[in-house]
Amino acid sequence: MIALEELKKISKNSLSPITVLSGEDQGQYQQMRETLMRQIDFDPADLTYSYFDMSQDSFESVEMDLESLPFFSDFKLVLVDNLLDITTDKKSFLDDKAAKQFEAYLENPVETTRLIILAPGKLDGKRRLVKLLKRDAQLFEASPLKEADLRTYFQKQAHADGMSFESGVFEELLIKSNFDFSDTQKNLAFLKAYKTSGAISSQDIAEAVPKSLQDNIFDLSQFLIKGQIDQARALVSDLRLQGEDEIKLIAVLLGQFRMFTQVKMLSAMGKAENQIVADLSDYLGRKVNPYQVKFALRDSRSLSLSFFKMVMKTLIETDFQIKSGLHDKVYLFDLALLKISCHLG
Repeated sequence: MIALEELKKISKNSLSPITVLSGEDQGQYQQMRETLMRQIDFDPADLTYSYFDMSQDSFESVEMDLESLPFFSDFKLVLVDNLLDITTDKKSFLDDKAAKQFEAYLENPVETTRLIILAPGKLDGKRRLVKLLKRDAQLFEASPLKEADLRTYFQKQAHADGMSFESGVFEELLIKSNFDFSDTQKNLAFLKAYKTSGAISSQDIAEAVPKSLQDNIFDLSQFLIKGQIDQARALVSDLRLQGEDEIKLIAVLLGQFRMFTQVKMLSAMGKAENQIVADLSDYLGRKVNPYQVKFALRDSRSLSLSFFKMVMKTLIETDFQIKSGLHDKVYLFDLALLKISCHLG
């Protein structure tokens, strides 16, 4: 069971003396933070709660509240937010003296206080504070989920929301969301608002879920390999209006054509589609989207390896020219598109 589901089991009365919520997956962390506040019935107007933001408040104020006795209940809740000192973040709000005082409290917490630490970021295991917390506190970490856990969590959420999907469409949603917690949650909300009844189809995803930069770059690569230069330039113009920079477009486009080249080479070696997925995943150190490989195989079949090498060379040279200030970046990028298109003629 993932930390977010474990968090839904706690309540104000079942809190440990020290509870820590942290994590590097910011989308999941934010969801967990909202869940925690709801589970403990947090009310800033209730005097049994104290809230401190370490980016603004001093540790002296926190320490005083931690050690004071509750007035209106058997125990009080002290929430310490943005304690980046226990994460790998370079920011620090505790000086050496405050850190020592905090360590002393963790070694001997007050029985009538329930301390909740909120720390957006990855815990830094080298710090003494973290070692003490890992030993004595109840930890909830928003770590990046494995694909299977992410799939199961959102399948449950979709079912609870009364949503259903046509065969294979839920997987399509996860792929479009890049198996990212925050993006999947956001796209699921788009679909829920868009499709109020009936099973969700691929067409619904195409119409309801906004296109990502990766989606647009995929379309751009399709225009380029088909020699549709006018459509390619129109799409690039739209992306510029959306605030995308040529350097970023080159980087993502280069990744797309690198995939074409890798798939082309492995296919030429007689590798089957599933083996190409496995080999690329092993080489890149991450799970490669099988749909990317499927489309890359389809699109690279009629084009030569020399063409893909030319495209990457052109993009790399254009990137260097833009960064060197050789000419206007809009002109250089449009020129690169024309060069690529001309090689198809």
